[in-house]
Amino acid sequence: MVATRFKMAASALLIAATGTAVARHVVHAPVVLRTAPRLPQTQAVFSGYVAAKKIPGVVGVIGRGDAPFAVVAAGRIGDEPGAPLADKDSLWRVYSMTKPITAMAAMILIEEGKMRLDQPVSDFIPAFKTMRVQVSPDSLDTRPATRPITIRNLLTHTAGLGYTIITKGPLLKAYEDAGITPFTSDAKTEAQLRLKRPPTLEAFANKVATLPLIAEPGTKWSYSIGLDVMGRVIEVAAHQPFDRFLQTRIFTPLKMRSSWFTVPGSEAHRLATGYFITPNGRTPVDPGATSVYLKAPSFPYGGAGLVTSAYDYDRFLHMLQNGGTLDGVRILKPATVKLAMSNLLPNGVVYPGAVAATGGTTNPQGFGAGGSVTLHDTPGGPAKGTYGWGGAAGTIAWVDPINKIRATIMVNYLPGDRWPLRADSTKAVYADLAPVAPKK
Repeated sequence: MVATRFKMAASALLIAATGTAVARHVVHAPVVLRTAPRLPQTQAVFSGYVAAKKIPGVVGVIGRGDAPFAVVAAGRIGDEPGAPLADKDSLWRVYSMTKPITAMAAMILIEEGKMRLDQPVSDFIPAFKTMRVQVSPDSLDTRPATRPITIRNLLTHTAGLGYTIITKGPLLKAYEDAGITPFTSDAKTEAQLRLKRPPTLEAFANKVATLPLIAEPGTKWSYSIGLDVMGRVIEVAAHQPFDRFLQTRIFTPLKMRSSWFTVPGSEAHRLATGYFITPNGRTPVDPGATSVYLKAPSFPYGGAGLVTSAYDYDRFLHMLQNGGTLDGVRILKPATVKLAMSNLLPNGVVYPGAVAATGGTTNPQGFGAGGSVTLHDTPGGPAKGTYGWGGAAGTIAWVDPINKIRATIMVNYLPGDRWPLRADSTKAVYADLAPVAPKK
């Protein structure tokens, strides 16, 4: 039963964690808005999902430029009697939408000269000095790696690291035996994973370094625990704990007051219930009132650990949209943001994209710091340079710097591709925000 629950949770992490900012609609003439936009098509999508009983509730915070953002919501944060209505301050497990935040924390240190994009990770974690590469996916036979893992590789999933949600064969068993499971789904599964999981971020990173790589660093895009390892690099480079760095350098300056690795008990009433959707309906696996997220994780998971609100995540995206500054507070320089949201893949490496069921797009994409990057304009949808990522429980967020459009959409159900909410909502957002043709 435990193994089944773990596989369900792990496969679900893949489903949405590989989701990206999606849909295919480019707006070439942004409208300067001075009031919150009306989003009737987006509201219709959300209300329709709730009315069809596909989900208990959903909320989106959508913004354009520096105009007031719009809140679009429907339903409640759980099926429990008296569950609050979903709103901008409701709390959601964002899983892999943690990755862009971790990546931008790394970019802060790159900007400050405390690390370099192409610097070996072993300069910060010596255990990565001598890595070995799996010769065949069918065995744990290895050969010495000929290249070092770099900061760029961790940010772009080109380090050759694995992930229990996609790795197979003997290497998957090696990951499981070593406790390389940096995520939390529910209390029962968590209790089992903690029996083997390293107790600290330092111990986790050092243990990862003992396992074979699936490919030579810098030669292949493969979804990975790279951003979790990056958490340890950040705390070494910054000389402070990873979670404290996020708090002091991103959350506090941006007034993101509802972003945590451990949700305070006083805020449990805002936390949505996590569901698993089966052919027979949805089953609560992590009720908000008693959530596993009310207890501290083994360590802060830079790839999948945050709980946050749509309002808070919009603050993060708004900063990126504005080139690193929000409300007069600068987190990053414009040039650093531009670099982070550009295609950072090593030469010759292609990001294959997510399959359609996970919210991927057929638009050719690259990969930036912790998120996908659209390489070409899509008529009626995201412009070239749109950056974003999704989470295992159906969430998605993106920022389109050309059209000055950003969106954060929150739900909490596994598997995240059970409903096409990502594609439907992205299409609706761009339809709502399309420029109005001038009257003749």
